[in-house]
Amino acid sequence: MSNIRKAFENGKAFIPFITCGDPDLETTAKVVRAAADAGADLIELGIPFSDPTAEGPVIQGANIRALAGGVTTDKIFDFVTELRRDVKIPLVFMTYANVVFSYGGERFMSRCKESGIDGIILPDLPYEEKDEFSDVSKKYGIDMISLIAPTSEDRAAMIAKDAEGFIYIVSSLGVTGVRSEINTDISRIVKVIRENTDVPCAVGFGISEPRQAQKMAGISDGAIVGSAIIKIIEQYGKDSPYYVGEYVRLMKEAVSGV
Repeated sequence: MSNIRKAFENGKAFIPFITCGDPDLETTAKVVRAAADAGADLIELGIPFSDPTAEGPVIQGANIRALAGGVTTDKIFDFVTELRRDVKIPLVFMTYANVVFSYGGERFMSRCKESGIDGIILPDLPYEEKDEFSDVSKKYGIDMISLIAPTSEDRAAMIAKDAEGFIYIVSSLGVTGVRSEINTDISRIVKVIRENTDVPCAVGFGISEPRQAQKMAGISDGAIVGSAIIKIIEQYGKDSPYYVGEYVRLMKEAVSGV
């Protein structure tokens, strides 16, 4: 069984996203530990990229700050290895295909396994092209996490049947960022997923408030939050671990109340 499944074994999952190296890796480590201690079930770790096409201005800013601070993929692998001394919940990378391609697919996936990464999300990799990386990811036991968007339509069933780890449901069209309302018919997407796989699914893009997280977790198996957390880190910098921990605790309580 995929280690990622453990995130969904005890009710609805809360999944925070954190950009590695914003403002520095030492702070990122403290933020990750604070989130885990506060009840995060799985954490997405962003590997910064110079052209993060799926991201809105908040996470784009985090990528720019991290890269300007000298963060590299090698440093992030070493960072995860150190995290794994005490952080036991599932960890997945979220980055872009070019990061993996330029690093070398085989080398990247082998280092994922060595450092303790459980899966990878590549939002710019079309399902039809996933074999370029999935063969080597399977070799090292790294789940390639699929995304299903409102535009997936007829492809949703096909993507679900082939899913690993968990399915990332993209709540809204466009890029990441806080939204006041999510109007997509998520229940329709979840119905298609349930008809084709028992792999859990969680909703991301636009969630920032407990009310939204509770609603999305009520429809699916969990809620994912990125931009709202990055905003906290941007505001508080090196003091952000405490505030992120408090936010994660609040959101975890919300999804647990479903």
